[in-house]
Amino acid sequence: MVLNGPNLNLLGTRQPEIYGADTLADVELLCAETAARHGAAVDCRQSNHEGQLVDWIHEARQRHAAIVINPAAYSHTSVALLDALATCDGLPVIEVHISNIHRREAFRHYSYVSAAATAVIAGCGVHGYALAVEHACRLLAAG
Repeated sequence: MVLNGPNLNLLGTRQPEIYGADTLADVELLCAETAARHGAAVDCRQSNHEGQLVDWIHEARQRHAAIVINPAAYSHTSVALLDALATCDGLPVIEVHISNIHRREAFRHYSYVSAAATAVIAGCGVHGYALAVEHACRLLAAG
């Protein structure tokens, strides 16, 4: 499952100098193509609502083998996402950030979600999603 948090529906038009010109549809296609190379499939979803993301994480525990998540601004505020992800024992959780959050405003330097993440990818642009899906597939193949 690939989850995207608030404002990522505006990719391609929102602050392209930070997030680039690729749209969310481009990201979803990239994830699908990357997964397909490993014989896997992705279920991509985006919400601007924290509770919806929590519900989808709960669903992923039962229906998916891994979670790739760009929590966006919720990275820095959401104990709820952290708690939901912490219930995903054994599921790889790969956190993705398009920009390098450590080169931005100080409040973006800390991510609650990272405490539940198997790996964190930041600053690779949308290519970070491909890296995240690739890494999840490798972890699953390794058993």
